[in-house]
Amino acid sequence: MPFTKVQPEKLSQSVVRQIELLILRGILRPGERLPSERDLAEKLGVSRPSLREALADLQRRGLLISRAGAGVYVAEVLGSAFSPALVQLFASHDEAVFDYIAFRRDMEGLAAERAAKLGSDTDLRVIGTIFAKMETAHTKRNPTDEAELDAQFHMAIIEASHNVVMLHMMRSMYELLREGVFYNRQIMFRQRTHRETLLDQHRAINTALQARDPDGARAAVAAHLDHIEGALRAERRAAANEAVARQRLEHEAER
Repeated sequence: MPFTKVQPEKLSQSVVRQIELLILRGILRPGERLPSERDLAEKLGVSRPSLREALADLQRRGLLISRAGAGVYVAEVLGSAFSPALVQLFASHDEAVFDYIAFRRDMEGLAAERAAKLGSDTDLRVIGTIFAKMETAHTKRNPTDEAELDAQFHMAIIEASHNVVMLHMMRSMYELLREGVFYNRQIMFRQRTHRETLLDQHRAINTALQARDPDGARAAVAAHLDHIEGALRAERRAAANEAVARQRLEHEAER
């Protein structure tokens, strides 16, 4: 018979599995500090020796890291998605920028479609709450805040799609975007007319998601990223034209 005796699970292993799932599902994020040992043991309902055993196991496997005098943190595992050499290559070629946008268009379109179908009511409330913050930030005209909320909005959609592989892959991509590897997000929010268009596009995405319209959500994401691609191409074209104009000016000054 294909049965074996059920073995009771050690408390430490129960703790390990719970923390693993929180990291896998993106609830505990890279760089996030865990509660103190006493507080965490109390929250989990286990003894401190059982908790220490679990934390030691997770640290050995590289999921957690202990910092002397500062506590235990979720390891910065996102950087492993791309080697430093590849990151540098991305940053030095425009081709990577437009491939990145095409990749986002495909992945985020799929994520928005899944979020409209599979996201819980709470997932959609999170997305709606972030969009409300975007509207507030828009009135303050702070490009830094708007760029950060833009990233949070798109990540909330990824999270609402409930695909953990996509979640971690896209988080690593967004970290590179935040670091300016692909393009400077703040540039996208500097011109008033452009800022208005971006807010309207995010509103369209949010409206489709709240209505649980998968096709509409995917189309709204595609329209948004098409706009970003067009804006970046126009920016590069203008920069190239300006470089030529400066050459002409210098040449005329020397004649």
